[in-house]
Amino acid sequence: MRVIFAEKIKDIVAELCIQANLYLRKDILRALKSAYQKEDSQRAKDILGAIIKNSEVAEKERLALCQDTGLPVVFLEIGQEIKIKGNLKKAINKGLESGYKKGFLRNSIVNPLKRDLLRFSPGIIHTEIVKGNRFKITILPKGFGCENETQLKMFNPLTDWSQIKRFIVETVRLAGPDACPPYIVGVGIGGTSDYACFLAKKALLKKVVFHPPSFIHYKIHNMKYGIREMEYDLLNAINRLNIGPMGLGGRTTALAVNINIYPTHIAGLPVAVNISCHALRSATKVL
Repeated sequence: MRVIFAEKIKDIVAELCIQANLYLRKDILRALKSAYQKEDSQRAKDILGAIIKNSEVAEKERLALCQDTGLPVVFLEIGQEIKIKGNLKKAINKGLESGYKKGFLRNSIVNPLKRDLLRFSPGIIHTEIVKGNRFKITILPKGFGCENETQLKMFNPLTDWSQIKRFIVETVRLAGPDACPPYIVGVGIGGTSDYACFLAKKALLKKVVFHPPSFIHYKIHNMKYGIREMEYDLLNAINRLNIGPMGLGGRTTALAVNINIYPTHIAGLPVAVNISCHALRSATKVL
């Protein structure tokens, strides 16, 4: 059986906190550059150019991509053949504190009721048990301008795709400029109410590939289609909202829509939407 020491995890978490907050994911940067090339509005192009420039300056100067360095969400995939020595939860939270202090990142965590002392931890930890002896850890610093736009709806199980689509697109429309578009939209379908929300957030970790609206030549009306077709259909509809970069108009309201699904109960159909701003930050390490 493979043994991993919690103390080692602490150091990795600290490193990932800095990496995620300072260096924009390469897939996001490519999507932004692609959107810049396809954008018709000069104002929208200027904003996308400024966003791209911001990522370059952040990387060069080792500065946070955004002043809101988020509430860190930690995704763990732990192989069932691994033994952890030490207190894993404590090690992760100490790693968050260490990374945020070392990276000069904003402390944004408070008691939800007292709203008192600002802290660097605890983060939100999601753990999945997987086959083998691999340990995978991902840090997603989630800013709350976009987190506040999260929506969950418990649909009737006989609901068709058009109603689900309307709910997702309306969620983005209501977010408007408030969550710093262009967005990456995570959607979770199935499970229970809490698990649908988890699926939606985890969908933000999937690779982003930008397809401009002109790429999409079809509409779908039921759920006999694949997930990819549903993602393209939603992206097309969202980009017709004309919210645009930073809410000032344009064809690029979203860079991608990513969907995760999971089996659910015969009497339910939970659907959750979790939006990320253009600065979708995450970093991963596999041991």
